[in-house]
Amino acid sequence: MVAARITVNGKAAPISPATPHTTVLDFLRERGLTGSKEGCAEGECGACSVLVARPGVNKPTDWVAVNACLLPVAALDGQEIITSEGLATAGEPGTPPTLHPVQEEMAVRGGSQCGYCTPGFICSMAAEYYRPDRCAHADSAGSTEAGSADSGSADSEHGPNGFDLHSLSGNLCRCTGYRPIRDAAFAVGTPAEDDQLAQRREQSPPAPVATEYAQDGSVFLRPSTLAGALQLLRERPDAVVVAGSTDLGVEVNIRSRRANCVVAIDRLPELRELRVESDVIEIGAAQTLTEIERRLDGSVPLLAELLPQFASRLIRNSATLGGNLGTGSPIGDSPPVLLALEASLVLADADGEREVPLADYFTGYRQSVRRPGELIRAVRIPLPLSPVVAFHKIAKRRFDDISSVAVAFALDVEDGIVRKARIGLGGVAATPIRALAAEAALEGKPWAAETVEAAAQVLQAQGTPMNDHRASAGYRSAMLGQSLLKLHAETTEAVSS
Repeated sequence: MVAARITVNGKAAPISPATPHTTVLDFLRERGLTGSKEGCAEGECGACSVLVARPGVNKPTDWVAVNACLLPVAALDGQEIITSEGLATAGEPGTPPTLHPVQEEMAVRGGSQCGYCTPGFICSMAAEYYRPDRCAHADSAGSTEAGSADSGSADSEHGPNGFDLHSLSGNLCRCTGYRPIRDAAFAVGTPAEDDQLAQRREQSPPAPVATEYAQDGSVFLRPSTLAGALQLLRERPDAVVVAGSTDLGVEVNIRSRRANCVVAIDRLPELRELRVESDVIEIGAAQTLTEIERRLDGSVPLLAELLPQFASRLIRNSATLGGNLGTGSPIGDSPPVLLALEASLVLADADGEREVPLADYFTGYRQSVRRPGELIRAVRIPLPLSPVVAFHKIAKRRFDDISSVAVAFALDVEDGIVRKARIGLGGVAATPIRALAAEAALEGKPWAAETVEAAAQVLQAQGTPMNDHRASAGYRSAMLGQSLLKLHAETTEAVSS
């Protein structure tokens, strides 16, 4: 087997002697590429971000920003990354490099003070700079002035140049302040014709390679097929399965977890399909949340409400639905939405597949019906979709935060009557749950204030909420009822018309 290696800023670098649990961040810093920093070691600050060449949505390759502190470097065997140092263009011998347009704008607009977070911001900003479908708004042609009320931006979170500020939602700055950073983001233009990283998007990214990387008694394995992965899991019941590593990476960094065997499934073709048929949408469990968001492009409105609120863009660039469901967390954001959508899971092992309704999947705190050796292959969402939907995430911060309570609604209302109601809840029990009693209190009744107020009282009593540092049990219960009242207030006019 070919020795594991990674291409960094255009140069191949052997992964050895790094251990299988060594992060991309530590790998880079040990080689003198110290632009990437460790701030939180949990994927919340973005100081570590780098660019990875990944399969594109609109072009063969997308430059995707990821948290280098979470990814094991072995997961990038055969892959290609760019760090903040690699964005500038080298000059002639004895001359300084030419700054990348993103770096130039950050410098001239005062986007950096201490500079600790700046390289991470620049990598995340560069990913948005190279997003193929980013384009200037029609009403702001010729305008490059940023950060002002008359700059022509569509709203406060999108610049006149089409820059989406949510691409920076996973990057934190503690001293500069965000206005000059926003100014820089809203001022960048489009890549020049001779921009090598822009040109790189026209070629396919490196194909996934089968990996068997062992060091210090631990091994990182990347099988090339689903069948191979499932057989491997049968032979190695101690193996830890990893996709985007946004959960395992935290365990490695904060709790010093050291697995003897890690099996990566994130690039398996069988887990990366998106299939839309007349009666079902099937989403591969290893597609990243960003890929799902862009490929569905709003065609599942409830998912379209969820995804922008799921952690940050940096996390969504790596995290998967399979991983979020596989952890079994009662505060994961996707289960309430998928419960409301009546989704089911396709579970696969070496003997075959079975389909399990998500409502029957969770059996206890971080426990499920998934058997040893089984993987979540896909999520299936039945069609047609209910037209009245909403996802309410109650958290201390608007974005990039863990839910205190999450509520998802999917209702069919015909002629003013609730024909079907599905409500998914997170953060109010040991598992994500369906609010069955509240659903029953709505179905067959008028979509009217009296019905909704009564059902809200029922909804408040659902689950077994607890007191913790995020919220009290009483607050969580109150938010359940308020969520239904809010849905009614926001949708009454739309439903009646």
